[in-house]
Amino acid sequence: MFVNCSNHPCDKWGGDQMAAAMKYGEVLDYPFPEVAPNSSEEEIKRLAMKIAGEILALRPDAVMCQGEFTLTFSLVDFLLEKGVRVVAACSERKVQELIREDSTCEKKAQFQFVGFREYVRTSKSEKSEWC
Repeated sequence: MFVNCSNHPCDKWGGDQMAAAMKYGEVLDYPFPEVAPNSSEEEIKRLAMKIAGEILALRPDAVMCQGEFTLTFSLVDFLLEKGVRVVAACSERKVQELIREDSTCEKKAQFQFVGFREYVRTSKSEKSEWC
């Protein structure tokens, strides 16, 4: 099973993205929650633990996790700790700028799905090489 934990329901995905997700099995949406800007770190941690528990109960083969940064980080960390493959969708962003006669600019963005990229942990020895 492929769990889509994001604000982008799979029924709105293009064929390429759906085909890539289906390589893992059935695709199931798990809506990424709204996160209040004044949420504390403890609230984020509790929410991540709750969501991770619910997702783990589904026994997924992979989880796409994309949303508010701090909750995504915590959720990905919990899932990786449990041995779950976690991915993010990678896309090419194509932007058109339309300059109007009144000098206002309108931007139109198109996102072309390219593939999924796994979240990977960095080992302590790799981290020590950076410093």
